[in-house]
Amino acid sequence: HNGEADITKDLGKLAWKVEFAARWAAFDIRFEAYGKDIMDSVKVNDWVSDEILNFPHPHHVKYEMFLDKGGKKISKSLGNVVTGQKWMEFGSPKSILLLLYKRITGARELGFEDIPSLMNEYNELEDIFFGKIKVDNQAKLIKSKGLYEYVNLLDPPKEPSIHVNYRLLVELAKMFKENRTERVMKKLLDYGAIKNPDPEIEKLIELAGNFADEFDQQEKIEIDMDESAKKILKLLVDALNAEEEPEDIQNTIYQIAKSNGVEPKDFFKILYQIILGTSRGPKIGPLISDIGRKQVAKTVSKYI
Repeated sequence: HNGEADITKDLGKLAWKVEFAARWAAFDIRFEAYGKDIMDSVKVNDWVSDEILNFPHPHHVKYEMFLDKGGKKISKSLGNVVTGQKWMEFGSPKSILLLLYKRITGARELGFEDIPSLMNEYNELEDIFFGKIKVDNQAKLIKSKGLYEYVNLLDPPKEPSIHVNYRLLVELAKMFKENRTERVMKKLLDYGAIKNPDPEIEKLIELAGNFADEFDQQEKIEIDMDESAKKILKLLVDALNAEEEPEDIQNTIYQIAKSNGVEPKDFFKILYQIILGTSRGPKIGPLISDIGRKQVAKTVSKYI
């Protein structure tokens, strides 16, 4: 079609080589992320913006696609789509924002199994922000606080929320199908993980319960261990798998560590990392008893 159009009447569309630049100048855009598939278009528009329109082009961040955990493209036909609606059956909205904001550049592998780590990572960022966790590295401190502010859409809360380790909630949720909320809440009170029942904790128990029902297998977490640590883990697995249940699991763990030249607190830390994905938690003996010594033995065996 050949003809004329009045540019004051918003008819037609600018060509791709100048459209971005025109929008940036018209709306005073200072930042624009883009997908790597339109990188050439962005380069041309940067030049047009700088040289023709005399408007400094915005700062850019290049992003790529989300892939599934196998590195494959996410698509409906493959049945590996991760939707926000489904995610929020298991995790909080802030866990999604943390996933998006913590790293933008490069291809990302995405799966529901990331939720426990992200839920706990948000708690850690909040503790750093409010000074509960001290960070000596100034660059890391600034980055962590900034990330927390962005996850809260630059309007962070005035005080921290109540924190309970998400993996602990998942393990407890596996134990209780009936009256789950009340029974898990009671265990948290028994462990001293919380002081009082709270609606926020009820919601977390619901999310963790959904996760436990949907994904029974716990993902193996990478832990830096030497051969001596693996040796005492093997001794613990043997003790947990014994016909007769150890009379005092807490003391059994303590004695295994001491008799093999390992500080009990270091051994406890390894067990917390394996079971809960964190370096601390409720008293380890009662926790193992509650989860089930055979189940814990099965989990620990993956690290031997």
